[in-house]
Amino acid sequence: MASLVTYKYIKQNPDIMEYIMRADKALEVLGYTEHSFAHVEKVAAVSSMILETLGYDERTVELAKIASMMHDIGNVINRIDHAQSGAVMAFRLLDNLNMPANEICSIISAIGNHDESTAQPVDVISAALIIGDKTDVRRSRARNTDLLSFDIHDRVNYAVEKSALRFSDDKSSIILDLKIDTNISSVLEYFEIFMDRMLLCRRASQFLNLKFEMIVNDSKVL
Repeated sequence: MASLVTYKYIKQNPDIMEYIMRADKALEVLGYTEHSFAHVEKVAAVSSMILETLGYDERTVELAKIASMMHDIGNVINRIDHAQSGAVMAFRLLDNLNMPANEICSIISAIGNHDESTAQPVDVISAALIIGDKTDVRRSRARNTDLLSFDIHDRVNYAVEKSALRFSDDKSSIILDLKIDTNISSVLEYFEIFMDRMLLCRRASQFLNLKFEMIVNDSKVL
């Protein structure tokens, strides 16, 4: 059964957009970094770039983009277990749109397996979503721009002046290339906050038969 549910349709669905917006507002109150449209669209762009580069078919790429757009909606319920609650929410939303069960399974598996506390890459869509989500570190995600009141999460995100994800020339590795202002945050602090996420990216990359590498300030660190 062919599905009429597309990434473009999801982006124009007012109910889904409301869940994304309200989930981000809840996280703002709790002091978390930006998780709104800029984040989910960045994750969609990265996950689709990964799967397109690896030669996956157009519908697989589309499903990864849909999963990316919806992956954080569970935060509207609670930050704790938001991956699992978001997957259940996505099931109801997509089932009501008459999306085929096999496609819903791919999307909710990816959403339910994206948080580093419980995540595992279970298929190529979940692997691509994990990498897209966990490599989205950038200055504009820090809501607090007052250096005097920064906590470590604010400081680490604000210190990232450049963040780029790319394939190696032979497409055997995926590389996260960061430029960090070490006057704001040390490289050690980055790993203090993000080590679990980087290890998860490595597992997701291995699932895609890739190596995961990191370059920080022109030096290879992973």
